[in-house]
Amino acid sequence: QVQLVESGGGLVQAGGSLRLSCAASGRSFRNYAMGWLRQAPGKEREFVAAISWNGVSRYVADSVKGRFTISRDNVKNTVYLQMNSLKPEDTAVYYCAAGPRDSYYSTAYDYWGQGTQVTVSS
Repeated sequence: QVQLVESGGGLVQAGGSLRLSCAASGRSFRNYAMGWLRQAPGKEREFVAAISWNGVSRYVADSVKGRFTISRDNVKNTVYLQMNSLKPEDTAVYYCAAGPRDSYYSTAYDYWGQGTQVTVSS
Protein backbone atom coordinates (compact mmCIF):
# COMPACT_ATOMS: atom_id res chain seq x y z
CA GLN A 1 0.00 0.00 0.00
CA VAL A 2 1.04 3.54 -0.75
CA GLN A 3 -0.66 6.52 0.83
CA LEU A 4 -0.60 9.78 -1.09
CA VAL A 5 -1.45 13.23 0.24
CA GLU A 6 -1.58 16.26 -2.06
CA SER A 7 -1.11 19.84 -0.95
CA GLY A 8 -0.48 23.26 -2.43
CA GLY A 9 -3.73 23.92 -4.22
CA GLY A 10 -5.64 27.15 -3.88
CA LEU A 11 -7.04 30.19 -5.61
CA VAL A 12 -4.76 32.12 -7.96
CA GLN A 13 -5.23 34.76 -10.64
CA ALA A 14 -4.62 33.96 -14.28
CA GLY A 15 -0.92 34.18 -15.07
CA GLY A 16 0.05 33.17 -11.57
CA SER A 17 1.88 30.10 -10.28
CA LEU A 18 1.33 27.27 -7.83
CA ARG A 19 3.41 24.31 -6.80
CA LEU A 20 1.57 21.15 -5.87
CA SER A 21 3.21 18.55 -3.67
CA CYS A 22 2.31 14.92 -3.15
CA ALA A 23 3.81 13.20 -0.12
CA ALA A 24 3.96 9.42 -0.16
CA SER A 25 4.14 6.98 2.71
CA GLY A 26 3.98 3.22 2.99
CA ARG A 27 5.79 0.97 0.56
CA SER A 28 8.96 2.25 -1.09
CA PHE A 29 8.21 5.40 -3.02
CA ARG A 30 11.15 4.95 -5.35
CA ASN A 31 9.57 1.78 -6.75
CA TYR A 32 6.73 3.72 -8.31
CA ALA A 33 6.18 5.91 -11.28
CA MET A 34 4.05 8.92 -10.46
CA GLY A 35 1.44 10.89 -12.30
CA TRP A 36 -0.66 14.00 -11.94
CA LEU A 37 -4.18 13.97 -13.36
CA ARG A 38 -6.98 16.47 -13.01
CA GLN A 39 -10.74 16.60 -13.19
CA ALA A 40 -12.80 19.69 -13.85
CA PRO A 41 -16.52 19.86 -13.01
CA GLY A 42 -18.59 17.96 -15.54
CA LYS A 43 -15.51 16.63 -17.33
CA GLU A 44 -13.62 13.37 -17.34
CA ARG A 45 -10.37 12.98 -15.50
CA GLU A 46 -7.46 13.88 -17.75
CA PHE A 47 -3.72 13.33 -17.78
CA VAL A 48 -1.47 16.22 -16.80
CA ALA A 49 2.05 14.87 -16.20
CA ALA A 50 4.01 11.72 -15.40
CA ILE A 51 7.47 10.81 -14.22
CA SER A 52 9.29 7.49 -14.05
CA TRP A 53 10.60 6.02 -10.79
CA ASN A 54 14.06 7.50 -11.33
CA GLY A 55 12.96 10.76 -12.95
CA VAL A 56 14.64 9.99 -16.27
CA SER A 57 11.38 9.86 -18.19
CA ARG A 58 8.99 12.75 -17.67
CA TYR A 59 6.34 14.28 -19.87
CA VAL A 60 3.30 16.52 -19.74
CA ALA A 61 0.06 16.91 -21.65
CA ASP A 62 0.10 19.18 -24.69
CA SER A 63 -2.35 21.51 -22.96
CA VAL A 64 0.20 22.35 -20.24
CA LYS A 65 3.45 21.98 -22.15
CA GLY A 66 5.82 24.85 -21.50
CA ARG A 67 3.88 25.86 -18.38
CA PHE A 68 3.88 22.82 -16.05
CA THR A 69 6.84 20.79 -14.83
CA ILE A 70 6.84 17.51 -12.91
CA SER A 71 9.68 16.48 -10.62
CA ARG A 72 10.31 14.13 -7.73
CA ASP A 73 12.54 13.77 -4.69
CA ASN A 74 13.03 10.13 -3.74
CA VAL A 75 14.70 11.12 -0.46
CA LYS A 76 11.70 13.19 0.63
CA ASN A 77 9.22 10.73 -0.92
CA THR A 78 7.53 13.60 -2.69
CA VAL A 79 6.48 14.44 -6.23
CA TYR A 80 5.87 18.00 -7.35
CA LEU A 81 3.94 19.78 -10.05
CA GLN A 82 5.15 23.29 -10.75
CA MET A 83 2.41 25.21 -12.54
CA ASN A 84 3.22 28.55 -14.16
CA SER A 85 1.21 30.89 -16.36
CA LEU A 86 -2.00 29.42 -15.06
CA LYS A 87 -5.18 29.81 -17.07
CA PRO A 88 -8.83 29.63 -16.00
CA GLU A 89 -9.12 26.36 -17.93
CA ASP A 90 -6.59 24.82 -15.55
CA THR A 91 -9.22 24.96 -12.81
CA ALA A 92 -9.77 21.43 -11.54
CA VAL A 93 -9.16 19.01 -8.73
CA TYR A 94 -5.62 17.72 -9.13
CA TYR A 95 -4.79 14.17 -8.13
CA CYS A 96 -1.45 12.46 -7.77
CA ALA A 97 -1.21 8.77 -8.45
CA ALA A 98 1.35 5.97 -8.18
CA GLY A 99 1.80 2.92 -10.37
CA PRO A 100 4.31 0.43 -11.69
CA ARG A 101 5.08 2.55 -14.77
CA ASP A 102 4.48 6.08 -15.95
CA SER A 103 1.54 6.43 -18.26
CA TYR A 104 -0.97 8.79 -19.86
CA TYR A 105 -3.76 6.49 -18.74
CA SER A 106 -5.41 6.70 -15.34
CA THR A 107 -5.96 2.94 -15.33
CA ALA A 108 -2.18 2.42 -15.10
CA TYR A 109 -2.08 3.86 -11.59
CA ASP A 110 -2.88 1.77 -8.55
CA TYR A 111 -2.86 4.36 -5.76
CA TRP A 112 -4.47 7.78 -5.64
CA GLY A 113 -4.47 10.79 -3.37
CA GLN A 114 -7.60 12.59 -2.25
CA GLY A 115 -7.02 15.52 -4.58
CA THR A 116 -6.37 19.22 -4.14
CA GLN A 117 -8.46 22.01 -5.64
CA VAL A 118 -6.86 24.50 -7.99
CA THR A 119 -8.97 27.49 -9.00
CA VAL A 120 -7.69 30.06 -11.49
CA SER A 121 -9.64 33.29 -11.71
CA SER A 122 -9.72 35.43 -14.86
